[in-house]
Amino acid sequence: MIKRILPLILLLAVASCNNNKPAEEPQVVTEAPDPADFERPVPSQRHYTSQAVEDVITRMREKLPNDTLVHLFVNCFPNNLDKAVVYEVGADSLDDTFILTGDIEAMWLRDSGAQVWPYVALLGNDEPLQHLIRGVINRQLKCLIIDPYANAFNRTPTHGEWQSDSTRMTDDLHERKWELDSPCYVLRLVNGYWQKTGDDALIRSDLFLTALDSVLNVFVEQQKMNGQFTSYKFLRRTIAMHDTMANYGWGAPVKGCGLISSAFRPSDDCTLLQFLVPSNFMAVDVLRKTSKMLQAVMPEKSDLISRCDLIANQVEAGLRKHAIVHTEKYGDVFAFEVDGYGSRIMGDDANVPSLLALPYLTDVVALDDPIYQNTRRMLLSEDNPYYFAGTAGHGIGSQHTGLNYIWPMSIIMRAMTSTDQAEIDECVKMLATTHGDKWFMHESFHKDDPTDFTRSWFAWANTLFGELLIKLYDK
Repeated sequence: MIKRILPLILLLAVASCNNNKPAEEPQVVTEAPDPADFERPVPSQRHYTSQAVEDVITRMREKLPNDTLVHLFVNCFPNNLDKAVVYEVGADSLDDTFILTGDIEAMWLRDSGAQVWPYVALLGNDEPLQHLIRGVINRQLKCLIIDPYANAFNRTPTHGEWQSDSTRMTDDLHERKWELDSPCYVLRLVNGYWQKTGDDALIRSDLFLTALDSVLNVFVEQQKMNGQFTSYKFLRRTIAMHDTMANYGWGAPVKGCGLISSAFRPSDDCTLLQFLVPSNFMAVDVLRKTSKMLQAVMPEKSDLISRCDLIANQVEAGLRKHAIVHTEKYGDVFAFEVDGYGSRIMGDDANVPSLLALPYLTDVVALDDPIYQNTRRMLLSEDNPYYFAGTAGHGIGSQHTGLNYIWPMSIIMRAMTSTDQAEIDECVKMLATTHGDKWFMHESFHKDDPTDFTRSWFAWANTLFGELLIKLYDK
C-alpha cells in the first residue's frame, strides 16, 4: 500500500508510457548472492530476537530446494522482528509492541496483526515471542479504545500528515479510515494467541473487554439499519478519487440488510459500494471465534457472547442474500461489493481480506466450496478487470497502484489457496523472480518489469511470503 497521494497527472503519464513501450523480457537475478550477503541486520542491530524463529530459519535452509528461495526466506521471514517492531514494557507494566508497517512511520491495525501472524504458530516454544505478541495485542486494544474507527496510529501523540482530514482526527491517529477488517485482524490475533498459549488473563482483562464492547458497538452502527448517517464520515482534499468518500463524506448509500459497511478497502482505497464482501466474511469468522473463546474463558459474559453471535448471524444472512451472484460463464460467484439495493461490483482487490484469500483467512468459506471455486476461476482470468498478465508475471493488482502492477500478495494467496502443484510451482517461481533484485517482497511490480515496483519496504508481504514457504516445504 502506497498510503501516499500520487499526483494524477503523473499517474496518467506513467500509464501512457507503460502502454506504449514494447514488452521486454525482465532482467532479473536468477542466481542467489553469496549466503554471507543476506540483507538482515547484524544481530546487535536487530530490534527483537526469537529463538523459535531462528530455529525455523535454520531448518528451512536445509529444506528449501534452491539458493534463491533460501536467500529470500532468510531475508523475509524474520524481517518484522529484525526491523519493524519496537518492544518495551509500558508504564502500566504491560507488554507493549509498536510495529511499523514498513517504510511509513505508523502502525496499521490490519498490517500489524498480519505482520506477526506467521509467528503465532511458534508461541508455545518461545516465551520472549509470547511477550512480543502480547505486546502487539495490548497496543492494538488500546488503539481500539482510543478510536475504533481509525485504521492507523502514531507511536506517540504527534501531529501527522493527515491531521487536516475532515473527520474526528486526534494526535494519536495517523489516519482515520474506517476499514471493517482492521478490528477483525485484532480479534483474529487475540484468538490465535489464546489458542496457542492458553493464556486467558488477556481475555479476562478490562482492556480486552472494553475494546471488544467498542468494536461491537461500531459493527452495529455500521450495519446502518437506521439510515445512512452515522457518527462516522470522511473527507480528504485530494486529487485521488479513491482517497476520499463520495456524498460529502458519507459514501454511496446502502440499504440495511445485516451486512456491515466499510468506508475503505484493506488497500486504504474507498469502497464504491460500502458492503465489502470479503471483509464481511472475515467479520463472521472472527465474531464466531470470539464467541467460542468467551464461552470457554468467561461464560458469565453472556451479553458479549450473545452480541457476537447475533451480529455474526445477521452478517451471514446478508451475505447469503446479497453476495452471491449468478453468472452465465462461471455459475454462482461471490460479488466483491454490494449495497443492499441490488447493485454489485464484480472482481477483487489484491490486498487481504480478498475474495481469493477467503479459505486462507477464514473457516467460513471452505477451499472446496463450489461458489468459491467458481469465484476463484473468475478472479484469475481476464474477466477480473484488475488481473494483469505480462512477461514478468501474472496476477491481481489494485487501483491503489494503478493499471499493470501486480501484487506479490495476490500471488501468495493464489498459492495458498491452490491444490494444483503446477500452479503452486508457477507462483513460487514468479515470487522468486520478481523481487526487483532487492531480495524482499514489494507491494507491487510492473507486469513487464519487476525492477519497477512500489514500496521498497512492505513488511507484511515479507512474513506472508515466509509463511507460504513454510507451508509448502516444512513438512
